[in-house]
Order: sequence, then structure tokens, then C-alpha cells
Amino acid sequence: MNENTGIVYTLYNECQDCYKCVRRCPVKSIRIQDGHACVLSDKCISCGRCVAPCPSHAKRVRNDVEAVRQLLNSGKQVYVSLAPSWRASFPCTSRQLIATFKKAGFKGVSETALGAQEVSIETARLLNQKDKGLLISSACPVIVKYIRLYKPELAEYIVPIASPALTHAKLLKKTFGDDIAVVFVGPCIAKKEESDTHKDLIDYALTFEELKIWFKEHDIKFENGDCAEEAFVPSYAYEGNLYPMDGGMNETIKKIGVNDNIHLSQVCSLEAFDLAVNAFASDRLKNPVFIEALACAGGCMHGPCIATKQSDTNNVSRVLRHVKYRDVIPTTPEVVVPQNYEPQPVGQRAYSVDEIQEALRRIGKYSPEDELNCAGCGYQTCQDMAKALLDGNAEPSMCVSYMRKLATKKANAMLKSIPSAMVMLNSDFNIIEANEAFVKMFTGDNQEMYLSDLQKLVGQPIQTFFDAQKIFASVLTSGNEMHKENYRYNNKFYDLTVFPIEQNVSIGVAVTDMTTSSHSREIVAQKAKEVIDKNISTVQQIACLLGEHMVQTETILNTIASEYNTDDK
Repeated sequence: MNENTGIVYTLYNECQDCYKCVRRCPVKSIRIQDGHACVLSDKCISCGRCVAPCPSHAKRVRNDVEAVRQLLNSGKQVYVSLAPSWRASFPCTSRQLIATFKKAGFKGVSETALGAQEVSIETARLLNQKDKGLLISSACPVIVKYIRLYKPELAEYIVPIASPALTHAKLLKKTFGDDIAVVFVGPCIAKKEESDTHKDLIDYALTFEELKIWFKEHDIKFENGDCAEEAFVPSYAYEGNLYPMDGGMNETIKKIGVNDNIHLSQVCSLEAFDLAVNAFASDRLKNPVFIEALACAGGCMHGPCIATKQSDTNNVSRVLRHVKYRDVIPTTPEVVVPQNYEPQPVGQRAYSVDEIQEALRRIGKYSPEDELNCAGCGYQTCQDMAKALLDGNAEPSMCVSYMRKLATKKANAMLKSIPSAMVMLNSDFNIIEANEAFVKMFTGDNQEMYLSDLQKLVGQPIQTFFDAQKIFASVLTSGNEMHKENYRYNNKFYDLTVFPIEQNVSIGVAVTDMTTSSHSREIVAQKAKEVIDKNISTVQQIACLLGEHMVQTETILNTIASEYNTDDK
């Protein structure tokens, strides 16, 4: 079952209550319901940070392979727009990769870097026209959506042109005709949203991971040999291949040439972007400032679907090794796709202090000291967690400290109400926790001291009060529960149950004093023995009397018989 049908979604039945996706999501576009995570598509920026870390692989990216295969079977000429980071994912030559794409049914393969070069030329031109102020690159769709949704006040500073992928698609259609289809292939999940919103330019976007799975499942093997006849169309790219690396776009702008008063900077990651633009005031900028902003730390080489296990150093080296530079770069772009980025702020309700305090009380936070801000729930502060509760995106069970306190309270209440002595021991058989019944049963003269503070028992060896070392050791190592009736210790009898809590780590012990019951049984047994002895004595006496009576009777009868015999003679 899929919880939603967005670009990034959750397999509901596979989702565990770990909240790792909440911790990794930079915009908290995750709702937790019944312990399961649901991606809020209208708030998601498709950065993919929640996908790879998901321990149960419940977070998935929409798979568009089947749609692309149908497109290939439609009779249309379909061209690939291939992201320049492909060299980090596919250990083959460009000619071999092109041949493999054609085997799958594509008409031709072109480098997205061609579009990147056009974007750099237009960006440099716009920068050279500015006296001062800010411009933010439009190359990264995650950054663009993040600004529009969560930093809407900065939307006006985004360079008003489309991304390299969209620009490249326009270039392909200009070259091969508007009736062709274009499929982008790269490491970026957010490119799927670009294709969804710009169907006139890009039909579908596939990730490198999707491509690898597709080729493997349909037994499309990478071509061997030099494939000398294959080449990128309409031509090879040059400095645009720098784009997937941190600062790559700025390098291309420098190659084109910009005024000396222009400041070029780059940030890679949403956190770095926030630091760069927080408390931004345009009137303080005395020079034009351009920010090359990418959402992934390290650039597109670290995209969420880069699909490689190679080291970063190797990946960067492979890309840089194939970058070529033009001696002369045009100052006017061949293709430009104008794009205005209107703000689309996410509606976030403002809550009163009283509402937040009430939500905090739901997770056991009654004072500022209770607010640990441990981020175990996925939110940076307890206040943020409280707001998520009010938004309906979180549950009280997400608060680790609250659930621990709740569990402790329940456990203490149960321990207190149990008449048997209960004690938990660690692997050294030192006391972790004990109840009042244990204190009353085993602490003797120190009973009052321990009853006033049970924590004084913690850490003390159990042998100080009660010893069943062999049974404890057996249960600790075997992990099997053991029950012992009439266990004798210090002239008393106990009913003893020892159970594992965590094998080789801790055990629990339940003890019931059976001494009084055992004494009663002994008395009953003694009385029964006395009754039996008396009965036996009586029976023996009766037997003796019966024996004597039989002898006398026999003598009398014999005498009578003899007399009758004499008379007969």
C-alpha cells in the first residue's frame, strides 16, 4: 500500500516507527500517523534526503521506466538529455553508453551540459548588467522550490531563466524538431517535478538508479568495443561539464568573463544556503552578488540517485578528466528559456503561547527544564515538536523522553502493586531496580532507609540481600526462564522465578516467601502421620483380639466335637 502518490512516497506496510525520515527532512514535509510516515507532497521539495537513509526501504521514488518504454514504443523519436555526472555512475566510455541507449530504443543521446553552457552565458550577461544586488542560480530545482515555498521573499532574486535541463531540451527541439520527445537521465529526483511541470520540453526524467535497474531487468548489457561510430548529438559539450561539482557553474561564468565588481559565491546544501541568506538585506549589497546554490552537499556529484559506490575523489577526477574548454565562448546564448519564479509560500499557522504550552504538556513538558531539545523525534526543539502536534503531523509517541517517563511510571506502578519481591539485575548481578516488597522481604534493619529512597539499592550486589548465583548465571547466559519451588535460603523457603530481560545483559527476579506455607504443610503432614500411626495401632490391636477370639472358639468347638464322637461309640 502506498501512503501517497507523489514523486517521493512511502510504502505504508514497510514503514517502521524510527522517524529517521523526519530527522533527515530539511523542511519536515513528513506526517506521522499510527507510527508510519507519510510524505506531504505539497510541501516536499524532492531533495531525496529521506530515501537512502530509510532502514526498511519504505521511502521510494516514483518509477517512470514503464512510461518511458511506452514512449519509445509510440513511434516518436526520443532523445536522452544526459547529466554530466554520468561518468561517476557508469564505468564505460561515452560511445559505449550511447550505443547502449540506442539498443534500448533511443534515437540519440545528448549532453545536458550543452544547456548548462547556454545558462552560464545568459547568467553572465545578466550579471554584467547589474550595478548591485543579488542573483541566485536557477540550476537546482530543489533550491528553486525551497525558495518559492520556504523563502518566498527571495524568489525575486532567482535568475529568470530555466534550468540547464530545460534549456537543453529546448535546444534539442530547436535542432531536431518540436515533435521529438526528450527524457532526462541524471542523479536528481527533483528533475521529475521539472518534467511534470514542463511537459512541453521534457517528457520524463529517469534517475541513474532507475536506468541501471531497467537495463538489468531487461538484459540490456553495455556495449563493448570502441563503438567508434557513436557520438553525442548535436555536438560534444565543453565547460558545461563542470556543473555537477561545487563551484562548477561559477567556473564557467569566469571563463565567459564578468565585471570585476561582481562577487561570485557558491553554497552546497540547504543548510549552507540558509546561512548565506538569513537576515538578508538587499540595501546592504554595494556590489552585484551571485550565489551558485545547489541542494546536495558537494554538488550534483552527490545527488540522491547517483548510483555509485566509488569514492568522491574518484568520481570528481573522472568527470574533470573529460572536461574540455573552448578557446572562445560566445557572449550571446543560442537558446534561452525565460522563467519567472513566483513565490508559493507554504501556509504555516501561527500558534499562541497557550496553544504551544498545551501541546507541550501532551508530551510531558511542564516547564522549560523538561524541554530537552534532544531531536530524537526528528524536530530540532520541543517547541517545533509541539507545533507539529498542533499541525497534526506528529504524535506524542514520537517523544522518546516522554515515552520513557511514561513507561517508567507504568513499570513503577506495576512493581509497586505486585506483592512478590521484584528485582532487576545487570550482568554483574548488581541491582538495577527493585520494588518495595523486595525491601520489606530482604533488607532487615535497613528497611526504613531503603523504603525512603529505593534508588539507594541501585548498584548494590544482590548477594548482599539474597543469593541464587547459579540460577542467575544460567538464565543470564542461556536466555531461558527458570522456576524453582521451595528454594531454601537462610532457613526460609522461596518460590523463585528468574527470567531474561536481555540475554547476557540483564535479568529479572520474582521472589515469593513460601516459608509460612511450607511450615503449615509440615504441621499437616505431622498430624497426618500421627493419625496414620494411631490407625495402624488400632488395626493391630483389633487383629490381635480377633486372633485370640479365633483360638478360643477353635478350642471350644474341638471339645464339643470330641464329646459327640465319644457318645457315638
